[in-house]
Amino acid sequence: MNDIEKRIEELTNELNYHNHKYYVDDAPEISDFAFDKMLVELEQLEEKYPEYKKKNSPTVRVGGEAVKSFGEVHHDVPMLSQQKAFSKEEILDFDRRVRAVVHDVNYVVEQKIDGLSVSLEYVDGEFTRGSTRGDGINGEDVTENLKTIKSIPLTLKDDIPFLEVRGEVFLSRDNFNKINDILEASEQPLFANPRNAAAGSLRQLDPKIAAKRNLDIFVFNIQQIQGKEISTHIEGLEFLKEQGFKTILDKKSYSSIEKAYERILEIGEERGNLYFDIDGAVIKVNELTAREMLGDTAKFPRWSIAYKYPAEKQQTVIRDIKVQVGRTGVLTPLAILDTVHIAGSNVSRATLHNLDFIREKDIRIGDTVIIQKAGDIIPAVVEVIKENRDGSEKEFEMPTHCLECGALIVREEGEAAYRCTGVNCPAQRLRNIIHFVSRNAMDIDGLGPSIIEQMIEKDLIETAADLYYVKAEDIAEMDKMGEKSAQNLINALEKSKTNPLYRLINAFGIRHIGEKAAKILSAKYKTLDNLRNASVEELTEIADIGGKMAQSVVEFFMQEQSIAFIDKLEKAGVNCIDDSEDSIIDRRFEGMTFVLTGTLSKYKRSEAGKIIENYGGKTSSSVSKKTTYVLAGEDAGSKLDKANSLGVTVISEDEFEEMIK
Repeated sequence: MNDIEKRIEELTNELNYHNHKYYVDDAPEISDFAFDKMLVELEQLEEKYPEYKKKNSPTVRVGGEAVKSFGEVHHDVPMLSQQKAFSKEEILDFDRRVRAVVHDVNYVVEQKIDGLSVSLEYVDGEFTRGSTRGDGINGEDVTENLKTIKSIPLTLKDDIPFLEVRGEVFLSRDNFNKINDILEASEQPLFANPRNAAAGSLRQLDPKIAAKRNLDIFVFNIQQIQGKEISTHIEGLEFLKEQGFKTILDKKSYSSIEKAYERILEIGEERGNLYFDIDGAVIKVNELTAREMLGDTAKFPRWSIAYKYPAEKQQTVIRDIKVQVGRTGVLTPLAILDTVHIAGSNVSRATLHNLDFIREKDIRIGDTVIIQKAGDIIPAVVEVIKENRDGSEKEFEMPTHCLECGALIVREEGEAAYRCTGVNCPAQRLRNIIHFVSRNAMDIDGLGPSIIEQMIEKDLIETAADLYYVKAEDIAEMDKMGEKSAQNLINALEKSKTNPLYRLINAFGIRHIGEKAAKILSAKYKTLDNLRNASVEELTEIADIGGKMAQSVVEFFMQEQSIAFIDKLEKAGVNCIDDSEDSIIDRRFEGMTFVLTGTLSKYKRSEAGKIIENYGGKTSSSVSKKTTYVLAGEDAGSKLDKANSLGVTVISEDEFEEMIK
């Protein structure tokens, strides 16, 4: 073994050891910086000497190449679901059925993780395949995505000839909140709960996306094993822990169903303090020979049952209603409550959603209310006890100005949400900066959400304008960065200063003003100063600029925060002038509106749209009676159907080319 191969093996073993200490034992021995430094060294060596890369290399945790689809996996041992119980009587009935077959029985009780069930297969101690439960008989091959989960061992401690285990992939509550924060800041749909987020992450065709989600797993059962005799469930879990798996190991067994039920109630009290979600507790027969005697039905094993906790309700008093500003500027009222214990944790706040919800339920400060944890996660007010009122209760009113930044609060017609209009509002900081640097705005390459978050946390920036004042040496000291990455980012920022004016207008994130409207305003006013001085009446005279859009533009430029923000950009040298010449070739398409749908073979849609604009026409994203032509490529869908139903003329790419000759 040469020095390079030896060093790769040393790094692989050491990094795998520290991965296990961090993600399984929850007992890290080195800093993240020291770990990352070793990982970078290993990545560089593997890239230069791929022939020495180990099968269990920790570098596979970042995800490999994307797959086109998931292959089907047949489960030799069916992955059955659990029969469910909702009362103590049903648990006692389960015990009677078990004892009718097995007289001397012991039970184990475990938390029922609310996640996605998977199978992991090992051959000669190496992880070879992982699959989803699917319908219990056939699942999907998600091996590459499962490799990115750091609590899954790629190599076992012993060379077991064959082992198949079952586990539950989940997302911690903290990671769930972080993912939703980033999605919200990027104006993407949010995950409803950690389980949906875990399932959606595991079924990504690109393993790199799954890797970024920081999924976790608890292994809870041996499905098949060769080369090792196991007699009880507890013994099996202890063996799995020795092999490197993360397990929920409650070593107690209960000969009495009453004692087992007491443990269920204890778990119910503990669930609010866990870092992951559970949706119940599972009672299992401990002895494996007894399990064989009991057998299975077509749907579930006869040797286990899942107890589902009811949604708990409590009575309390609303002492105040505060307003929280979200990442998108939306104001959410929160009820400040007399603290009550519910679903295993103390609750002193509950969401009131919006003002319409408050008015609909007639919720007032001082009211006695019933609260419930929705999905056992978010406390919500479900009922007002109006007979407890004594006349001292007060109605709640939304503030007129943001409590975070002092900017005007607006509620547009037809919307339930109240929003802060402040461009520098601390609550919206991340979302605003992510939009500013995005591809359709200032297009600053290499500046993703995680880098922006670090910059904010280290007080390097407060607004997007501050990006142009950050120094390379400050960036180089951040996690996952270095001198080269820092300089590349500085270069990207310098390049963005010369962007066309419309990109800057779009980057401001003015409500109702997207890329198309930004282009129209840039072409019309030519300088940012001219646009800043435009009135609502003047703006509405421009084709395609409506009243709401005009009002949003004027309100944006009136804000003191916006003025200071723009001044800072101008001082940094960001372009604020549209010096492009009129790109109109001729006006053959003047007054015409085109909708593009399907896949075009000769142009990108953006290129075809630019051609239409160069001939005086305009494009739209939706088909209506006002649409002149629908340019349809391959796999055109609902827009083509709508065009046909409305009698709108549909043209092919060849016909379009004839029109522009």
